[in-house]
Amino acid sequence: MSKLSIALALSVICLQPAFADPKPDALVKNRSIEATVYLDDKIKADPTLSANCLAEGRKWVDKSAAEAASTRKQDPQLFDRGGWTFERKYNVRSVVGGRYASIVRNDYINTRGAHPNSDVNTILWDSTDKKRISIRPFFTETADDGPTMKAMLEAVIASLNAEKKKRGADETATAEWYKELKPTLLKIGAVTLAPSSEAGKSSGPTFHYPPYAVGPYAEGQYVAFVPWETLKPYLTAEGARIFGGSRPKADEDDQQ
Repeated sequence: MSKLSIALALSVICLQPAFADPKPDALVKNRSIEATVYLDDKIKADPTLSANCLAEGRKWVDKSAAEAASTRKQDPQLFDRGGWTFERKYNVRSVVGGRYASIVRNDYINTRGAHPNSDVNTILWDSTDKKRISIRPFFTETADDGPTMKAMLEAVIASLNAEKKKRGADETATAEWYKELKPTLLKIGAVTLAPSSEAGKSSGPTFHYPPYAVGPYAEGQYVAFVPWETLKPYLTAEGARIFGGSRPKADEDDQQ
């Protein structure tokens, strides 16, 4: 290649814009905090879902900013190493039955302490009724300490134990670490619907746990999977419609 050709090629490369970081969908930035919210493109494609998540996200950044300002006023030395960094991301995990979108909400929180923290929660969105729902419509009963929830919790703990064994963390596969898990919808964990080998189906519920929830901080997050067959005796007609197939290996690897 001639020197002229090389020069032209380099000029073209220099003129091409670098890939920019995605623009936050909500932002509060001042000397005390930078708090951001990001929605993925699948969420943005649904105006009602997008508005719902964004309203929640904006409330979170505003509350976080107020807490940072208050803390700075009381203890300004805590900000000697810089302001706080808060980040929230909403991502679609699956869409099942042409109707139910599972969304994972991940938070990153750095208040300049010993280490940053993270949190995880989930949203199950009914795109037909345009609202957040629980997994209740998929089961004939979901009473506290009832047969469905007991079977679900037993499967969750078995899944956590298996994952801890894979990570070499058997010593924390104990009742002490699982004591906060209860056979109730509100205490069993944040739930999503795992994708399936069958299009449009879910292979079963997955439950998401942040660091410290079921193990030490160093172990990170956990995701427990419950195969739909385990819960087959408790399914409603709608549950039987949306569950089926098996969990793809790629999903199991991605959620570890």
